[in-house]
Amino acid sequence: MAKKRTNQPGTFATNRKAKRNYEILDKIECGVVLTGTEVKSIRASEVSMDESFAEIRQNEVFLQQMRIEPYTYGNIANHDPVAERKLLLHKTEIERIHGQIHKKGITLVPLKLYEKGGRVKLLLGLGRGKLNADKREDIKKKDADMEARRAMRRAT
Repeated sequence: MAKKRTNQPGTFATNRKAKRNYEILDKIECGVVLTGTEVKSIRASEVSMDESFAEIRQNEVFLQQMRIEPYTYGNIANHDPVAERKLLLHKTEIERIHGQIHKKGITLVPLKLYEKGGRVKLLLGLGRGKLNADKREDIKKKDADMEARRAMRRAT
């Protein structure tokens, strides 16, 4: 049986595809508006960020396509799994992000969902999409580093 991949303590979900598909230029921490059953599902690690993205509408930032499974012990008033969720940022941060997004190829990518001081926080990244050639170069660098580490271990 395959071992389930675990996150760091306090981390509920990470977007592993983000670093492969985007060059992360800047990172921003923000809060997320959630209901009680959503928080309980997140703490049970019933969340997926693979297809999620963020967008700015009417000077507010919204998270789209993040899937939070319905709470197992919830009642009829359980939440919608893929509802859009509002992100909490200061007005100046939103304006700065809005200015950078209008540059060609820049998008808001959620990177990590974690707990900080009892609150659920989201790490957003300003990312530029990578081309296939860039992805291949990253893989070559990673393989070269791994080979170097192996050679160092053998030498000692």
